[in-house]
Amino acid sequence: MRVVIADDHPVFRRGLRALLDSTPGLEVVAEASTGNEAVALVSELSPDVVVLDLHMPDGTGVEAAQRILDARPGTGVLVLTMHEDDELVFAAMRAGARGYLVKTVDDDEIVRAVHVIGAGEAIFSPTIAQRMMGYFTAISGPSAAELAFPSLTERERDVLTLLASGIGNAEIAHRLSLSPKTVRNRISSIFTKLQVADRAQAIVRARSAGLGGP
Repeated sequence: MRVVIADDHPVFRRGLRALLDSTPGLEVVAEASTGNEAVALVSELSPDVVVLDLHMPDGTGVEAAQRILDARPGTGVLVLTMHEDDELVFAAMRAGARGYLVKTVDDDEIVRAVHVIGAGEAIFSPTIAQRMMGYFTAISGPSAAELAFPSLTERERDVLTLLASGIGNAEIAHRLSLSPKTVRNRISSIFTKLQVADRAQAIVRARSAGLGGP
């Protein structure tokens, strides 16, 4: 997995390069000290992952991330910075960054994050993740499922939403990381709580509440 490091602190860059180069399966192909350098190197080398600081001399890392992803949409951008205020976190997410870690995390967490981002997934440090969840919970309020079916547990509402979309038990189990038996038990509990006789009636109830789709 090919990596570009973009940070204006040479000592930090050298340390991070040594860490990543010593990890099997990772190779640092270039270093940048400015956002413009990072954009140029990504254009030239097409790395899998860019590890990017947010504050560099010629502009913010957020702008660099946006330009990188405009030019190379498949690039995984991992923000690694000392700053974790909400404005920067959400600006980086809007720019397309798939990960956000603070520099105080352990080395093995940085290595794991590079692997995760390179595989096309997303990762955020625990403190960032908690604040994101709190933010979205605060602005979203109760969901349609919570308002329509207060007797259901959160996981039962998840199952019902997928059920209402016409998804089968095996796929529900896969999406929610549950066993098929657990899914069957949850569906049985949903039938009891909604006082319906079968899957079709449950789907009708769910769709009438705005869940799922045709």
